[in-house]
This record gives sequence, C-alpha cells and structure tokens, in this order.
Amino acid sequence: MKKAFITGINGQDGSYLSEYLINLGYEVHGIVRRNSTSENQSARLKTAIKSGQIQTHYGDLSDQGSIERLLEEIQPDEIYNIAAQSHVRVSFDVPQYTVQTNAIGVLNVLEAYRRSCPTAKFYQASSSEMFGLTVEDDGFQRETSIMNPVSPYGCSKVFGYNIVRHYRRAHNLHAVNGILFNHESPRRGSNFVTNKVVKAACSIKLGLQDKLELGNMDSYRDWGHSKDYVRAMHAMLNHDVADDFVVSTMETHSVREMCELVFKYLDLDYKDYIVQNPKFMRPEELPYLKGDSTKIRETLDWKPDYTFKEMMHEMCDHWMDVLQGKESLR
Repeated sequence: MKKAFITGINGQDGSYLSEYLINLGYEVHGIVRRNSTSENQSARLKTAIKSGQIQTHYGDLSDQGSIERLLEEIQPDEIYNIAAQSHVRVSFDVPQYTVQTNAIGVLNVLEAYRRSCPTAKFYQASSSEMFGLTVEDDGFQRETSIMNPVSPYGCSKVFGYNIVRHYRRAHNLHAVNGILFNHESPRRGSNFVTNKVVKAACSIKLGLQDKLELGNMDSYRDWGHSKDYVRAMHAMLNHDVADDFVVSTMETHSVREMCELVFKYLDLDYKDYIVQNPKFMRPEELPYLKGDSTKIRETLDWKPDYTFKEMMHEMCDHWMDVLQGKESLR
C-alpha cells in the first residue's frame, strides 16, 4: 500500500486530495497545526480522520525538525505540500507571515524530504499568481511565461517554485510544481470571492442578508473545480519525468460575470444587492489570468470534468441546503 503525506490536509485541496487517494487505496497521513481548523472542513473528512482512514500528526511548516521526524517515521511514497497562507489580499496585510509560510516553509519541507526520504516523490502547490502582469500575445499564461508577481503572495510562491526546481536539479529529486489557476468548490473558505459571493447570494435569497460588499468587479480569473485539480496533482506527480505543469480550464470570467451567474441562478439581479467597497481592493491589482494547460492535457491526458457554470451551481445548491439546515458541509 502506498503512503501519502499531505500538508494542509484541512483545507479545500487537502481534503479532496485525501479522499481521492483513499479511493485509490493509499494510506494517508496529514499534518495539522494545533490551532488549525477549517471553516469548511467536510463531514466526510472528519469521518475519515475519526475512523483512522486518515492519520493526522501535529506539526508546522516553520519547524523543519518536526517535519523531518514525521517523514523519517512515516517514510511516505508521495509528499504533497499544499499548506500555505493562500489569501492574496491578506498577504498585503501580513507579508512576513506569508513569506515565512509560503517560501521558507517550502524550503523546510524540501530539506526534511531530502534528508529523510529522498526516494519519495514531491508535489509543490504553485500558483498562477506568480505570473502577475504577464500575458502572452495570445491571451494566456503558460509554463514558459515570465513571472512578474504583484503581491507578497505571488512573490512568495515564486520562491517556492524556484527552490523546488533547484532541489530537483541539485539533489536529483522527483519534485514537481503544479502551477494551478484559481480553483473552487463548496469547501472554499468564505473569505475567497467565489464562496463569499455564493454564500451571500444564498443568504440574500433566504432573507438572512440584504447586501454584499466586494472589491474589484472587473478582474478576470480562470476558475476550475478543486476535485479536477487534485486529479492533476496526482497525475503529474506520478509521471515518469519530474516536471512542472499549468493546470487550468483555459477560460476566463470576470467577478462581475460570476456574480451575474450566481444571482441569476437564484432568480435575483446582482445589481440590486452588490456594493463596491474600496477596503476589498488590493493595493496592486492583478487584472487578468487565463492558463494554457495544453501541456498537461497532451502529456498526461488530463482535462477538467466541471464547467464553470456547473461548479458555481453546485456551490449555490450546497449553500442553500446548508443555510436551511438540510445538509452539513460536504
């Protein structure tokens, strides 16, 4: 039985990945901080932890020694480093913490991996935010695009990406970067714009809220579903050659389009309820992201199952049920 070690198992991607690997017959281990709880931790993940399908261990990316001891003890076949300070807007408020977690934290895990289980395979969660203002002439960002980040989050992710590539070359490690564009689900935290919009729209529909405050309505993002993207993580990690891959839907939608879609699904007009508030604007905005995932589609035969509309409708159905007490978090 293969063993997987996941940092950030409480989060959206960590929870879906753990379930995906359990279904493939893996023994799954996850690292959690003592004060770590996920707002949207699924009932299924809680059950899997309680039943012993997932073994959790206390640790922190800032403590290389704790990671090293765990890897030495578990000897995993695969390591997925997904833990991060993942909110871009928040990174402007806490830049030092963001860099400590997303940059130095990656180095700590890599060094623990190199010293404790160098024959394992290593996945690093990189981000489309690394590209920043770079857009190719055809409107895409791809693996070869110049990285020009515009946030502390994006800068921290560039370091993580490059240190993984360095360790791969210098120490002959099977270490890969997944350059994932935005990906969402019912498990996304409500401080992220997709779930913030969906939860608020459902609350408005049920008479629990009367308005929604947002920042930039005209930023464009390439939004996919987390379930599709964890499949991509596993596929690229198990490719014969350690490499880096963009994961995306190859479509882009504005925040305004997303709001219109969500509110229309609930028979509402978003213009009646949304108020723009400057406090939600970033000090430096990233206007446009659209990923070219041709490489992973052709090399690993991966493609997303969910459309943008299907994903947003699923999130709406979920929150309508939760807010009416019909369902716990999935």
